[in-house]
Amino acid sequence: MAVLKLTFTKYKRNKLAQILWFLNWLSVMTGIVLFSLGLFLKIEIKKRIEVLAKGEISSTSNMLISVGLIACVINFLGGKICYDCSDVHKYRRWRLVLLPYIAFAFCFTFCLLVGVFMCYTTRKELEESLYLGLREAIKFYKDTDIPGRCFLKKTIDMLQMHFQCCGNNSFRDWFEIQWISARYLNMASREVMDRLKNNIDGKFLVDGVPFSCCNPNSPRPCIQHQLTNNTAHYNYDFLTEELNVWMRGCREALLDYYTHIMRFIGLVVLNIWLFELCVLTGVRYLQTSLKNVPLDKPELDSDGWLLENSFVETVKYNLNFIKNLGKVDKVSTVSELPNLNKDI
Repeated sequence: MAVLKLTFTKYKRNKLAQILWFLNWLSVMTGIVLFSLGLFLKIEIKKRIEVLAKGEISSTSNMLISVGLIACVINFLGGKICYDCSDVHKYRRWRLVLLPYIAFAFCFTFCLLVGVFMCYTTRKELEESLYLGLREAIKFYKDTDIPGRCFLKKTIDMLQMHFQCCGNNSFRDWFEIQWISARYLNMASREVMDRLKNNIDGKFLVDGVPFSCCNPNSPRPCIQHQLTNNTAHYNYDFLTEELNVWMRGCREALLDYYTHIMRFIGLVVLNIWLFELCVLTGVRYLQTSLKNVPLDKPELDSDGWLLENSFVETVKYNLNFIKNLGKVDKVSTVSELPNLNKDI
């Protein structure tokens, strides 16, 4: 029994073809939207590639770009097919192409669904990439004279000021690394020498942060050195001065930023998938209704459906068809062998 069977007159078939022609052109526009979203995401990732440890997170943007380009081609072809299907004479040239086109378009809509899934499941991978990338970038903050690393100080400073964050997890990350270059240390100072000697790795560690960690909303001038020493500053309490520097880590700030972008893109792609599914449903009705019209009597009514049989029967038929493909190959191979008993 056919699933969701409808009866179409000649007028309804022509109107359906015209509507689908228009919807396919709208789908071409959605393909451009997909391409633009993928390109936007790729650019946003490239902007901060220095603080990302893995490049694999760009797979989502690459997929969106590819799917967007394919969508433009598929829907352009679909618009041409639907336009010709409003004329029975032009329909004949597409009669054998419609069903393979629907099958290919169905696979394409599945790729859209995969794109939605990728947008909502890359958070963990992105978090790990940010954690490792920021950790390495902060280590090289002081290396302003080393080729390949001289830009990292500016990158980290701009990042912390733009996203109002400090360090990887928090401002305390700066306490664990030497972020002041040795060229700016006074080696004649006893305090500097004591700090270098007291550290196993010979690093100059201080309880201070770069200027870019300062919170401009603080009511007092920024205190970025000796943050944990209450006696070093007048009327200062380390535990209560939360407005002095940014408390949030840059990993969390960037993760929230990219997550917001990915969720927005995922929602847009989900709506495009639903739209494409509706268009594909209409094309399926058009294909089956035209298939059931006698070519010599195009004015007759015809039935259209989504599935010719029930869903279970359709699945069983396709599974049996796939299984029999291997058997047909074996039979054809055996039939091609020479008959050894013929000459006996």
